[in-house]
Amino acid sequence: MISWGIIGCGNVTEVKSGPAFQKAEGSKLQAVMRRNGDLAKDYAKRHNVPVWYSDADKLIHDPEVNAVYIATPPDSHAELSIRAMQAGKPAYVEKPMALNYTECVSMIEASEKYGVPLFVAYYCRALPGFLKVKELVEQGVIGEIRTVNIQLYKSAGEGEKGSMKPWRVKPEVAGGGHFVDLASHQLDYLDYLLGPASKVHSIVLNQGNYYEAEDLVSASFLFGENVVVTGSWCFTVPPGMERDQIEIIGSKGSINFSSFEFTPVQLTTEKGTVQFPFPRPDHVQLNLIQLMVNELNGTGVSPSTGISGSRTTHIMDQVLASYYK
Repeated sequence: MISWGIIGCGNVTEVKSGPAFQKAEGSKLQAVMRRNGDLAKDYAKRHNVPVWYSDADKLIHDPEVNAVYIATPPDSHAELSIRAMQAGKPAYVEKPMALNYTECVSMIEASEKYGVPLFVAYYCRALPGFLKVKELVEQGVIGEIRTVNIQLYKSAGEGEKGSMKPWRVKPEVAGGGHFVDLASHQLDYLDYLLGPASKVHSIVLNQGNYYEAEDLVSASFLFGENVVVTGSWCFTVPPGMERDQIEIIGSKGSINFSSFEFTPVQLTTEKGTVQFPFPRPDHVQLNLIQLMVNELNGTGVSPSTGISGSRTTHIMDQVLASYYK
């Protein structure tokens, strides 16, 4: 039985991940930690978790905890995961993996030194809709891949326009802005689908002047051996102009799907258009957590590791290099 402890039981753990540790076979949620003890206690009570802490080290060294999920902002991922692995406990960190690739390397080195696995929460690698896309590509349904286009446009939130900025647009905490938070899922999935990326070219701007982080990114990549991917990310479009689409164009057809909206996967070939349902799961991380638990219990392999997660951070570092000089 894998007995998890969560460090940082904030909003992301309420539905996306926390309950999944209880629902995965061979898994349970043993303890949670938050710096505010009252909030940790409240979380534990609401989610039927036996133990709560306000000190990360106490959770890491709890003898009843044998794996640690780190759901804090990225600026503490490296430190906390290394401390967990030093204690001999596998670490599962939220995405993006760390503030930068250098931190990712230190985490991988700790995993190798202490002989414990390191995982990253890129759950797209385990969700049915994304696996359907992968199946269609690998079966050659749309022929040879010619190009991939990503469009992700969102409007700025009211909080981002005020004086108290959310941590996701503070580069010193998040490693960048919404590009790092959201595009990381897309780029990591394409790494899984097409192979690692290389030859990055980008333009990075701040057009809205709401915060220090980037809010407009245009980039092109070479994924795998010969697939060109172009992406456009803008986080200051007016309400009603939001867009979330990835289009894969092949020699025999195309596949269209969203990254975050759980709309049907659309396949178009000379035979016409077919849609494959992609229902929103109750807990988006459950499938990936189950695969991690299987690996830790010796019955499977997780598709998202520290090594794969570090590649995504590395490619984002290259995209943003000109902006964060």
